[in-house]
Amino acid sequence: MKLTSSSVKKRIYEIIEVGHNNDMASIFYDSTIIVAILVGFTPLMLRITNVYTKLIDLIVILIFIIDYFLRIYTSDYKMGIKDIHAYLYYATTPMAIIDLLCIVPIFSFILPGTHDIIEFFRLFRILQVLKVIRYSSTMTTISNVIKRVKKELFAVLTFTVIYIYASALIVFQLEPEIFEHFFDALYWSTISITTIGYGDISPKTEIGRCVTMISALVGVAIIALPSGIITAGYMEEIKRKKNRKNDLTL
Repeated sequence: MKLTSSSVKKRIYEIIEVGHNNDMASIFYDSTIIVAILVGFTPLMLRITNVYTKLIDLIVILIFIIDYFLRIYTSDYKMGIKDIHAYLYYATTPMAIIDLLCIVPIFSFILPGTHDIIEFFRLFRILQVLKVIRYSSTMTTISNVIKRVKKELFAVLTFTVIYIYASALIVFQLEPEIFEHFFDALYWSTISITTIGYGDISPKTEIGRCVTMISALVGVAIIALPSGIITAGYMEEIKRKKNRKNDLTL
């Protein structure tokens, strides 16, 4: 069989995508990436930096760089578009951005700088955990659910932000001695609406406490809204998958 650049690219795409039971090369590739992700957390769990942790960082980042460019290279198959726009579209997808940020720590090796700058680049290693989403069917399902109900979730988030800001403005005017800065009021409003209430900053007047109680009660409803939306979306996604599986077996 004569190999062409198109067939090679297609085969690379099949390998780097989540593997099936009959594709050992793809399964091996997936296992390599997962192992790299898990091993990459080792330097984050140690408070010391030595030649071994640096070597682990370097090897893991190089694997991620190869993975990133292979995914960019085969993005026309991923996006189903056979022109240059496929590369641009894929590069702006959430997973592609996560992949890109995961290789940012390479600058801690190639750019001289202060200790703070190097540590800043290394913080991006934490994003490696998000790469696991690609290899987990459950996480993929949840991701699909969130994409499907993103408008509803955004509406709840907008309402939450507005309420936090409004209640912060109210208590900031009612309790000038307790809340010296508006950020203190925002902090109080946020922890009150999440029903956490650390108690480190709290109103002293009766009307201020009434606002706190209302904020906590509203918080219960606000927290329940996204939970219900995601649960309903998840059940719908499971039902859709079952129907698709039944259609394939017919």
